[in-house]
Amino acid sequence: MNLTLWIIAGLLALVFLASGAAKLILSKERLAALPGQGWAQDVGSGAVKAIGVLEVLAAAGLILPAALGVAPVLVPLAAVGLVALMIGAMVTHFRRNELTAIAGNLLYLALAGFVAWGRFGPESFV
Repeated sequence: MNLTLWIIAGLLALVFLASGAAKLILSKERLAALPGQGWAQDVGSGAVKAIGVLEVLAAAGLILPAALGVAPVLVPLAAVGLVALMIGAMVTHFRRNELTAIAGNLLYLALAGFVAWGRFGPESFV
């Protein structure tokens, strides 16, 4: 179970590091032109950057605290943060009638929820 949680956390970290970096590096207009990123047209550039920062922090929080042995309780908290981000993403996609995008968000939500459950519960680092 511990290995499974590490693998899922690692994959989530890669996905959200890339996604967050894209939000931080690309302009709002270039991001909105990418497939599945039309939501960026509906929010300000500051909100896009803030979401990018949250995604990069969550990616770091899924791996670094446990790997470095410093405050490993941050791992499940980062996973809970990703669950909250995915709920917000699903609401946004639902409002835009982008129902296929919700499936991806639901998958990430489930994986992050599994990591949170596993690290708070049976495979905690404490």
